[in-house]
Amino acid sequence: MAGGMETRPRKRQVLSFFLCLCVSLVACETIRYSVREEKKSGSLVANVAKDLKLDVGELSGRSARLVSKSTKQYFELNTRSGDVIIKEKIDREDLCGQSDPCLLQFEIVLENPLQLYPMEVQIHDVNDNSPKFSQNEFPLELPEHLPVNSRFPLERAQDSDVGTNGIQSYAILSNEHFSLDVQTRGDGSKYAELVLEKQLDREEQAQLMLILTAADGGLPQRTGTAQIRINVLDSNDNFPQFSQSVYTVQLMENSPQDTLVTKVEASDLDQGPNAEITYSFRQVPDRILKLFKLNQFSGEITVLGIIDYEERSSYEMNIQATDGGGLYAHCKVLVEIEDMNDNAPEVTLTSLSSTIPEDSSPETVVALFSVRDRDSGDNGRTVCSIQDNVPFALKSTLKNYYELVTQKPLDREKVPEYNISITATDRGTPRLTSVRIIRVQLSDINDNPPVFNESSYVMYLKENNLLIGTVHAADLDTEQNAKVTYSALPGNIGDLPFSSSISINSENGNVYALQSLDYEQTRDFQVTVRAADGGSPPLSSEVIVRVVIIDENDNAPFILYPLQNSSSPANDLVPRSAEAGYLVKRLKGGSCGWRFWSEFLAFLPAAQGYRPRSLRCGSPNRGSKNQQAYNEPRLC
Repeated sequence: MAGGMETRPRKRQVLSFFLCLCVSLVACETIRYSVREEKKSGSLVANVAKDLKLDVGELSGRSARLVSKSTKQYFELNTRSGDVIIKEKIDREDLCGQSDPCLLQFEIVLENPLQLYPMEVQIHDVNDNSPKFSQNEFPLELPEHLPVNSRFPLERAQDSDVGTNGIQSYAILSNEHFSLDVQTRGDGSKYAELVLEKQLDREEQAQLMLILTAADGGLPQRTGTAQIRINVLDSNDNFPQFSQSVYTVQLMENSPQDTLVTKVEASDLDQGPNAEITYSFRQVPDRILKLFKLNQFSGEITVLGIIDYEERSSYEMNIQATDGGGLYAHCKVLVEIEDMNDNAPEVTLTSLSSTIPEDSSPETVVALFSVRDRDSGDNGRTVCSIQDNVPFALKSTLKNYYELVTQKPLDREKVPEYNISITATDRGTPRLTSVRIIRVQLSDINDNPPVFNESSYVMYLKENNLLIGTVHAADLDTEQNAKVTYSALPGNIGDLPFSSSISINSENGNVYALQSLDYEQTRDFQVTVRAADGGSPPLSSEVIVRVVIIDENDNAPFILYPLQNSSSPANDLVPRSAEAGYLVKRLKGGSCGWRFWSEFLAFLPAAQGYRPRSLRCGSPNRGSKNQQAYNEPRLC
């Protein structure tokens, strides 16, 4: 029946569409569509790009996705075209049963910026189920001599379809004894009563056969039939009577098995077998028979299955009392289910940024989630919180949605990641709580310069050696932001630039001499070393390195006078009155030889009693600009 319609071009079926401009995160109105059940997979529901006035490319660019609120995904979003299509064929009866309207809810989620568009699709019924009676034949025993216009409720047929596709009428074939009166219940359902038009006479006709037909209102119309077999009994002229026509009771959900719901009572003025009453369910759906049990002798109704308020909040049952002669009466039992707090809140994560920069500004959205509690009243009202010791906060938005946002400055070097516990608690008694943990990591920015392990360095270098020493700086950042390179700032050693004499390994900070340094020329020098990280822009710090040259015995003594190339001997006169320590001769050399001096001083008159207390050597750099340093003797 629905197949013929599938050959037509795909067409949107929109029940209603409401959309208003909002600057908040969630659209202020729900977008509503409709579609018939049983449509095949791939059928078009709607083009949300057109309805949301978005470019198709924006759906892909903003990572659009469809988030269903049901456990099963019936729809999917084509981000290339903006079409919402049916992913799996929908059976309205399996999905919603007798509930009408049958609604499937979902949301279109867009990123950057984050936006939500709530949507729902109403599933329209098609007439794909025929009315059906619980059995093919129903026996009915009626005493003779019943008064005309006596009424007898008949078994009601069941039809899984709803609305006009549900049962609309009952009929029987015309006969002289009975007519049919179709009644409508408060919920709109139809049932039929058999009306006696002419008294029965067992001696004339002991049994009658009637065909009862139930018809729905679909196109084409579907029907179901059952046979009514009427046995005419001898006279039992008193019907059972219930103490009340309607029993209304309250029952707490999750009541244990065998809990007493209520007790119905009927009496009969006859005597003997005609006054013996038994009780039974009449016109009760199978789902009720799985939940409640009726004692046929006492009339007690007890709990048989699991009573869940969230599944159904009330039940209606018809009870029949039948006496021993076959006469019966009916009453109605209304069971109202009371909610108890048996469902903890559910936290559903819609969007999460698991990594955020450490320099994120306040009010940066980290996650979007919703909280739902299936209970009702205070049992279904929830509050949501996070722990106090984190730099984040919760902001309530529309429809039980919350944003997790940054509240205080973040520092990756102090706390690199957070485990945020989202606690949702209802207001029932006792209160129920659920916890959802979200892990948020901080990504590094280059906010820490390298730091040397010393405020300044003093390094000692033996002349003629190459390795001077090592500097080291550490950076608290990570990866490229923590990669340190070393370099020397421009400067001179004497008249020469650093670059010709000093080299620094850019990776490990080793300081090398590119050539031998002479203590006799340079005693010490300073170089400024810079440590820079690999961030963008890079950060750096500087330290002063003082290099002290250590003297080596690399110069032989040198006779200043007479000159080395002079052919004439040198005569130096020493006064007889010369005291100890009198300067006899000045020698040049890195060190003063005690043997030489002892030989030289041996020429002094022994009568002087000279014993050298200290030996003085001249400055090693004859002709130095520092003539004063040259002229002053120094201790060897």
